[in-house]
Amino acid sequence: MSIRVSFVIAARRTAIGRIGGLHKSRRIDELAAPIIDVVLSDARLTREQVDEIIIGNTTGAGDNPARLIALAAGLSEQTTAHTIDRQCASGLEAVMSGVRLVATGGANIVIAGGVESPSTAPWRIVKPKTVYQMPRFQNSALLGYGDSDDTNGADAAEQTAKKFGISRERQDLYALKSHLKAAAAQDAGGLTAEMVPFRVEAIEARDESLRPEMTGEILAQMPAYFPPDGTVTSGNRASINDGAALSVIVSEEIYASLGRPPALRVVAGTTAGVRASEQGISSAAAIHKLFQQSENVKFNDVKLIEFGEPFASQVLASLDALKIDSDRVNKDGGAIALGNPLGANSAVLVTRLFSQMVRQREETSSPPEFGLAALGATGGLGAATLFQAT
Repeated sequence: MSIRVSFVIAARRTAIGRIGGLHKSRRIDELAAPIIDVVLSDARLTREQVDEIIIGNTTGAGDNPARLIALAAGLSEQTTAHTIDRQCASGLEAVMSGVRLVATGGANIVIAGGVESPSTAPWRIVKPKTVYQMPRFQNSALLGYGDSDDTNGADAAEQTAKKFGISRERQDLYALKSHLKAAAAQDAGGLTAEMVPFRVEAIEARDESLRPEMTGEILAQMPAYFPPDGTVTSGNRASINDGAALSVIVSEEIYASLGRPPALRVVAGTTAGVRASEQGISSAAAIHKLFQQSENVKFNDVKLIEFGEPFASQVLASLDALKIDSDRVNKDGGAIALGNPLGANSAVLVTRLFSQMVRQREETSSPPEFGLAALGATGGLGAATLFQAT
């Protein structure tokens, strides 16, 4: 069986909203369906042509929301659908699943990405172990390992900071740079161009968590989660948010029939596992593995890197392990500034790469040829995918 090449020919996202904010009443199907309309229009494809839709989601009720989204978007009833949960790596895993499906001949046109709506997600209640205990609510965005408390994710980030000697000052500086880069990109229109607004209002084309007024002084005043010597704060981590991001993946045959438009060719993708307590460096493990498998492209060939930003300590630990400077990643800011819609977060990275390598190609004198999306996920899982501009 021959392996077919895959291309990302369109990618869009919503503005990323705070919980209870911009998208407070929008269910996951209501977030994703309008994006499908736009990416199909961008790709010059029809609903009837889509073979499969793959959605990454972590906080929903289950029951295969990808199928719900497909029907809500008016896709054909013959279009099949499935849902993936790899926590923050879910959206990127959905894209890679679409690539594998196309590569093996199972589909020619796939819509893949992620969507998350903690604002409308169902409550999860932990069943008591005995009849003498009361049920308790579990955070629907479970970040921890063996615990339902969201601060357990911060605890893992704090452990990473201590193990690798990453100071509060370094974390705050990284967070500040994320906000400043994102604010500059927003002012330049680079973020707005990739968004699908739901209404003709400015708020629909701006990520709610972005704070252009952020300063080092503000960050320094934020209390640590774990006093007295803790370093992780609400300022140097990403908030949990609502949002969606989707891409259109096609086979080489479809790509050629469309006239070979500017696109991203999927070069390679992989995942890696580390100890759950060391999840902060899982993205570095995935990148190392990716370039061990990619003989024709070396890490230094990659000029554009979109890196997941759940916590500054975890990003810095991975970058230190990779021996690269933090200024080399997330040139328009990352999730600390833009927000983290969990299962959609890594799909946002793909949309960001598409914007910078395809949508904005004419605006730069030397557009990057290779781009990398990478991030770590809860449980010690890392994911990385390499793209080439065509």
